[in-house]
Amino acid sequence: MRVLLVEDSIVLQEALQKGFSRQGIAIDVTGDGRQGLSLARNNPYDVLILDLMLPGLDGMSVLRELRNAGSDLHVLVLTARDSVDDRVAGLLTGADDYLTKPFDFEELSARVTALARRKYREKAPALTIGPLTIDTTTRQAFLGEGSIELTSREYSLLEYLAYRRGQPVSRIDIEDHLYGTANLPASNAVDRAICSLRGKLAEGGGRDLIRTRRGIGYVLDEPA
Repeated sequence: MRVLLVEDSIVLQEALQKGFSRQGIAIDVTGDGRQGLSLARNNPYDVLILDLMLPGLDGMSVLRELRNAGSDLHVLVLTARDSVDDRVAGLLTGADDYLTKPFDFEELSARVTALARRKYREKAPALTIGPLTIDTTTRQAFLGEGSIELTSREYSLLEYLAYRRGQPVSRIDIEDHLYGTANLPASNAVDRAICSLRGKLAEGGGRDLIRTRRGIGYVLDEPA
């Protein structure tokens, strides 16, 4: 999953960057509305977390510009404005969700996960591919009744492939969704991550769940 945070509080930026990074979620951060709009237009984010009171361009204008341009990026408004009128205005302008400050990080994380599922037209918290089950709420994976020990990055890779199950996913797509602009990967990072993930799946009895389409990318699907 890749998230964009547009929030001018340095303290909040650092806290959320640390929290999401710990979960293996790629996050780009800016405190300026105009830069946030530019990033949202030019990168394949799954979710935008948007403050309303921003320098450069206020959050409501950022949201309006995105929707007027036809963007279907899922947007969670995160703001201190907690009146009913403010919430209604945000939702009517095109926000998908609205959370007021102060907030609990676990709730924010759950809402972001729910919006990401919606992007891929998934409502259930569990994704099942053959013997593999992925719990997007607890960020755990299972083969049969046994759990698979994954790093946060490996889990994010597996989840992304699962959301795109049956479809070839290129290295570039994987890089775009697993790494932020400030954390560009080494040239062989995706191949190494795929190799490690395949090994762990094979150990649990999930051999051949991830297949290579030469010259195209990788596919996660039930074994042939």
